[in-house]
Amino acid sequence: MAMSGGIDSTVAALMLHHEGYEVIGITMKTWDYATSGGTSKKETGCCNLDSFNDARQAAVQHGFPHFILDIREEFGDFVIENFVEEYMAGRTPNPCVMCNTHIKWRALLKRADALGCDFIATGHYAQIHQHTNGRYFIRKGIDETKDQSYVLWGLQQDLLSRTLLPLGTYRKSAIRQMANDFGYPELAKKSESYEICFVPDNDYRGFLKRNVEGLQAKVDGGYFVDKNGKILGNHKGYPFYTIGQRKGLDIALGKPAFVTEIIPESNTIVLGEEDDLNKNEMKVAGINWIKYDGVTDAMEVITKIRYKDKGALSTLHTYEKGINVRFYEDVKGIAPGQSAVFYEGDDVIGGGIIQRQEQFDF
Repeated sequence: MAMSGGIDSTVAALMLHHEGYEVIGITMKTWDYATSGGTSKKETGCCNLDSFNDARQAAVQHGFPHFILDIREEFGDFVIENFVEEYMAGRTPNPCVMCNTHIKWRALLKRADALGCDFIATGHYAQIHQHTNGRYFIRKGIDETKDQSYVLWGLQQDLLSRTLLPLGTYRKSAIRQMANDFGYPELAKKSESYEICFVPDNDYRGFLKRNVEGLQAKVDGGYFVDKNGKILGNHKGYPFYTIGQRKGLDIALGKPAFVTEIIPESNTIVLGEEDDLNKNEMKVAGINWIKYDGVTDAMEVITKIRYKDKGALSTLHTYEKGINVRFYEDVKGIAPGQSAVFYEGDDVIGGGIIQRQEQFDF
């Protein structure tokens, strides 16, 4: 059982323990503040000593073992390097998806095998079911406000077949009540962190400056341009902007301006009006199919382009490098590097990474 020390994973572990499972708690250390170089005074979220102690205390009090698994090296080698590379390529990454897909689940499964465990479990708000075709797939958690199916699209069949998600059929309010009932009222009141774990001060720009040697010198002197290529002013460097950004541009145009395109090859940021963010088509690569072993061409689905997105009706069309998604109506702020997740009702069919649109030639 992956235990971060927070309310969700702690309650999930205790639920399984009381259902008769032989639970072994695992807390994964993915990074430490000493190497982050941030301005925050302490480690935050799931990676601080207090959280480790909270997880261990719950395990000890209920009589099951607990271990700390140090995955800093493999986490840093993949998740952090991918994070930096994506921003340097003009894309906006989702490190939680990458971590779940390539690091956390694999690390858990490896340790589960070593300990002779049948299953791995987490405190995510989502469900896992098996289709009549034999494939395992993810279904949304019943609490729409907490549903985390979007960040799990990358899990492959060998992982899904051995994963338990105890919280998927509960609402957050019920989990808070369970924390009280289990004798952990402090967990029910514990604040939740929504920051990237290795960017504890929530300043990804500062993180890039600290982790890319000579970054500022490399990206100084770039231009803001309009969609016709007209120079509007200077910017601070293309990695420091994201699609849809309006605030913090430090440029006065007499009307609101939004980042509509990032072109790293020429260190150019294209600005436009809000309507310029509307698109009705995008390409998605790196596909992982879950519910089916592929899809029929022109299959109708709901596509989500970000975690809090409600999703939009669309059709999927195969092409040589992945899937071309065509929306029935315009969607706003398609950001290359983010995940596109395809749903059939509440079921995740699969997902992939949004690719860059056709480049402007300036």
